[in-house]
Amino acid sequence: MYLRTDLDIIMNHKKIIRIKNKYGLITKIRRINPYKDIMKKTQEHRTFENILNREFKQDDPFKVFCTDITYLAYNNRMAYLSVVKDIASKEVVSWNLSMHLTIDIVLDTVKHMKDNINISSLEDILIHSDQGAHYTSPDYTQAIKELNMIQSMSRRGNCIDNAPIESFFGHLKDDVDYKSCKTFAELQIMIKEYIEYYNNHRPQWDLKKMTPVQYRDHLMLSTA
Repeated sequence: MYLRTDLDIIMNHKKIIRIKNKYGLITKIRRINPYKDIMKKTQEHRTFENILNREFKQDDPFKVFCTDITYLAYNNRMAYLSVVKDIASKEVVSWNLSMHLTIDIVLDTVKHMKDNINISSLEDILIHSDQGAHYTSPDYTQAIKELNMIQSMSRRGNCIDNAPIESFFGHLKDDVDYKSCKTFAELQIMIKEYIEYYNNHRPQWDLKKMTPVQYRDHLMLSTA
């Protein structure tokens, strides 16, 4: 452009490149900032305020949920477990086991949560998570928005902000011999049986020696 406008010289840009290469000339140009490119790709991801703010003492079932994903290693393979837990009753209200860590693992968990016959409506329920890519993704936030739920997120790098779900994963890994599983189908059965046991047959001191389902029914009767 400079040659054409200032010196009235018409020259093809390929010829200019050949001349530069012949004489070892280097043009100083503003190169693409790789970090800017990364930010552009992730700009649709968004975080949410920590509304829960460690208020883990809840007395109303189906008002405040927490969710996360954990890894389960078995037979030299890896599976991924996504769980939604009611903070008041400690009941697991939805879960999904997958061989893949794609966005579908949390979207399917949301679908299972919608299908829970014990939840009359998900509207205005607060659902708390960490700031992982699954929970900040546009697909997940849109799914939560369509249900009129309220998103809350832990502070970055602060797992204590989501302690209730971490506690469940800890109990599961202590109680379940998942590493002995040979196949994914076997692991899925084992996880299903444990969650059924955890919800309906495992009393907890903090729940007045009741199971999560018993305590949920107790709380609902108390507030009726």
